[in-house]
Amino acid sequence: MPSRKRNRPEPDFVTCFGVGDGWPCPDRHHSSFLYTFGGSCLLVDCGECLSSSYSRSGHSYEALDGILLSHLHSDHVGGLFMFLQGMWLEKRRRPLTIYLPDEGIQPLKRMLKAVYLFEELIGFPLRFESLHPGKAIEIGTIHVTPYATQHLAQLRATFGRQRRQAFECFSFVLEASGRRVGHSADIGFATDLDPLLANPLDHLVCELAHCDLDAICQRLIGVRSQIARVTFVHLSRELWNVRADTRRRLKKWLEDVPFVIAQDGQRVGF
Repeated sequence: MPSRKRNRPEPDFVTCFGVGDGWPCPDRHHSSFLYTFGGSCLLVDCGECLSSSYSRSGHSYEALDGILLSHLHSDHVGGLFMFLQGMWLEKRRRPLTIYLPDEGIQPLKRMLKAVYLFEELIGFPLRFESLHPGKAIEIGTIHVTPYATQHLAQLRATFGRQRRQAFECFSFVLEASGRRVGHSADIGFATDLDPLLANPLDHLVCELAHCDLDAICQRLIGVRSQIARVTFVHLSRELWNVRADTRRRLKKWLEDVPFVIAQDGQRVGF
């Protein structure tokens, strides 16, 4: 009698295409993360060199279910246009929605026209939707809840009057297939992590560039029994250049919580 093969669920993981901190860097690309999660594929941020990184990964251009742009800093959006050009040349046909701060929608649309990536050419419907704090969205099978962070608070305080810009930045909770994942994107204070840590996490992807390492770890240790794993990304140059010491500091704080300091191209399972 032939044996029956058990249907195993697809593995859930995040591919770290770019883990740089926004500074020019010879050994890191800029922020971009592909979540293959609950049978869906979701891209968070589109930093420079995404086009080559995505192509090298072997992922299908047709399989991507949506894109989240956490904020409009160049190291998070600078690779978007080449990535969309790649989708056109690779003949994607599925509609694609990009979710981002509202103030970026019209400028991005104008830029796409300026570089001749208008919808009649690219061959697939491209939509833009605004992110709103606490308002959940569905991307494929992934339930996404955005939360406002204070990453751009200082810029707002300094330039808000003359620039009349919203200076929005978001972190995200991603939920699918019974798992809950937090993605910090860029934060301003360790307390920006609180909405992500309000319930147990199977995985936390956390930046280490814009907030003191000790302050972040102090926030994490109070709930460390509820965090299954942490992937640290976006390390400041200072922390990146002394990674062995950074790892020792994190280990001292987090004790038995598994963590990794991610490198470009690294795939981390949940």
